[in-house]
Amino acid sequence: MLVKDVMTRNPVTITTDMSIPEVKALMKEKKVSKLPVLDKSGALKGILTESDLNKASPSDATTLDMFELSYLLNKLKVEKIMTKKVFTTTEDQPVEDAAKIMQEEGFDCLPVMSENLVVGIITQNDLFRSFVEMFGASYKGVRATFAMGDQPGSLSLFVAQLARLNANIVSLVTSDASDKSKRLVTMRVTGISIEDFKSLLQNAKLSIEDIRNA
Repeated sequence: MLVKDVMTRNPVTITTDMSIPEVKALMKEKKVSKLPVLDKSGALKGILTESDLNKASPSDATTLDMFELSYLLNKLKVEKIMTKKVFTTTEDQPVEDAAKIMQEEGFDCLPVMSENLVVGIITQNDLFRSFVEMFGASYKGVRATFAMGDQPGSLSLFVAQLARLNANIVSLVTSDASDKSKRLVTMRVTGISIEDFKSLLQNAKLSIEDIRNA
């Protein structure tokens, strides 16, 4: 799965010279909370999030009246409060690489670039949606997590046994196990009962971590 498969295309953008009330109104109208910031030539200059706006807004303890607040907020421009250090990604980057950047750098979104143009944005919500799809959560079936030896061919042999029972693998994800000689496999399968799936795992001498109808 690549970034282009999960990103939001043609995102709403703002410019560096927009005022805070303008941005707040745009966020409310478009129902977005993260906006790439462009200069007049269309080049990416930063990103502005709802969190940035909250930090820039006066606290409830302020002694300024409504008119003074309105005047100050209208004078305050995006360029002054946006995040200028922006990490980006590209459409053809694997989605897990984009997620890794977001995790390591502490960002909850990345503008997606094609040459020097912003063509999309990928957010935590996009990643959560891809996570749900990756695990086949919308399909009803049997979900099992089991430990399997990390040797070539181990998984293909087990998959062949499932095929003989006319079971259909909806999703298959592997992850690290505490035992480095093994991999944890999470599989969602349709067309087989939980009893038959469990028996198949036990006959293959695979250690079942969890199995359930889901």
